[in-house]
Amino acid sequence: MALTLSDPKALLTRAFESALDAAAPRVCLDRALANVDERAPAVVLGAGKAAAAMAAAFSAAWEAPVRGLVVTRYGHGLAGGEDAGGIEVVEAGHPSPDHASLAAGARLLELARSVRPDEKLVGLISGGGSALASAPIDSLAFEQKRDAANFLIRAGADIREINCVRKHLSGLKGGRLAAAARPANVLTFTISDVPGDDPADIASGPTIADRTTQRDALAILDGYRYPRLDELRPVLEDPRFETPKPDDPSFADDIVRVVASNATALDAAGELLDAQGFKVVKLGDDLDDEAQTLGREHARLALELARSGERVAILSGGETRVVLGDGEGRGGRNLEYLSGLALELAGAPGVFALAADTDGIDGNGDHAGGIVTPDILARGASLGLSLEELLGRHDSYRFFDACNLLLRTGPTRTNVNDFRLIVCWPDH
Repeated sequence: MALTLSDPKALLTRAFESALDAAAPRVCLDRALANVDERAPAVVLGAGKAAAAMAAAFSAAWEAPVRGLVVTRYGHGLAGGEDAGGIEVVEAGHPSPDHASLAAGARLLELARSVRPDEKLVGLISGGGSALASAPIDSLAFEQKRDAANFLIRAGADIREINCVRKHLSGLKGGRLAAAARPANVLTFTISDVPGDDPADIASGPTIADRTTQRDALAILDGYRYPRLDELRPVLEDPRFETPKPDDPSFADDIVRVVASNATALDAAGELLDAQGFKVVKLGDDLDDEAQTLGREHARLALELARSGERVAILSGGETRVVLGDGEGRGGRNLEYLSGLALELAGAPGVFALAADTDGIDGNGDHAGGIVTPDILARGASLGLSLEELLGRHDSYRFFDACNLLLRTGPTRTNVNDFRLIVCWPDH
């Protein structure tokens, strides 16, 4: 018999936990590996926030010798009692790459070139890999590549735009890791953190042929008025540095499997909410609007649905955007979303919400996200805090922290992007 949850905050957090459980590598990768018949010796190369957990799950299930390397974010490595066998796990910087990222990128390329004819090359790719493994293309300095990506992140570019530029400044991404391993074919398992679940966008697709072009990358940087664009033109205008394309015959026999996505997480939460007697409304798993604006839009929808008097749960996912400008506060896109939502709800009774990043880190904070309750604005006011004022400075963390409404999970070691849930519960 399903546990009946009567407390709104307990319901919100339990729904989020069910989403995380469904997207955990020990669940989703095990299921995918059960459908792979061949168990040849493998060279495993991986990058992303889920890389360590994926390596452990792969090593436990693969009944043949394995060697290789995966790189994950600091603090997202192997858990107590886990073993990745012959797959080394290293940690590096995120969201901005550091010199550990640079070292990891060089080692991944070296291992790709070392694959023997009797070995299978396996990629374990998840979100975050773009920063965690870095290998600037020939003649480009590490700082030049990092500066361009960081500029686009602060400017509010979407993940496809950022990754397009990353691919064309990298000797690793946009299929170049696979190219380094030829003539070996690649079996790639991915956990998707991008709207649309295109494997070429996940961690900038190191093992996936690239449909975007140098011209696209130039147009993106020009559109956002990147001030150092002229420094990058020698690379972005030289056809020798174009990424491998889908019509490249060397990619024809590669296999790619997306083993979990935002939809995986939302479906699991939806099943739990349905069992608790809620009418579940799914808005999509690929929403990428500006965070505050989307929060206000969802608040208006929640107010409309709440008028029915029914118990309603509104689920959505994706990756919202935040245009930081000169704001130097602490927060993250999920707290920005929740702030817009709370301000628009203005204390409406019976409406509660949770928004969090499934990797356990919202922005650069120590939180996954936060929770909104009907009394949140009044609670903050009693402490002398204005959410609207702090949001204007992108400092929403201070408000949620003071109100004891931050959600802290620690690293989850999966990553299927943002999870958002609003419940309209008239009896509360």
